Amino acid sequence: MEAKTLNEIGITGFRVLVKNLGPADAIRFIQSYTCGSGDYTKERRQWLDEDFDTVMAGIKERRKKKITK
Repeated sequence: MEAKTLNEIGITGFRVLVKNLGPADAIRFIQSYTCGSGDYTKERRQWLDEDFDTVMAGIKERRKKKITK
C-alpha cells in the first residue's frame, strides 16, 4: 500500500467530516483546530502582573465599546 501525501489525507479527512457532520459543522470542527497567534507565555506574565481592579476596568471598558457598536 502506497503512503498518501498530507494533502491527500487532508482532502479525504475533510470529505469524511462533511459526509458525517455536514458542511457547516465540518468547518466549525476544522476552525476549532486552528493555531492561535502571539506569545502566550509572555502575554500571560503581563496578565498576572495586573491587579484585579485594573483587569475589571479593562473588562468594563470593552463591554462599553461592544454596546456602543
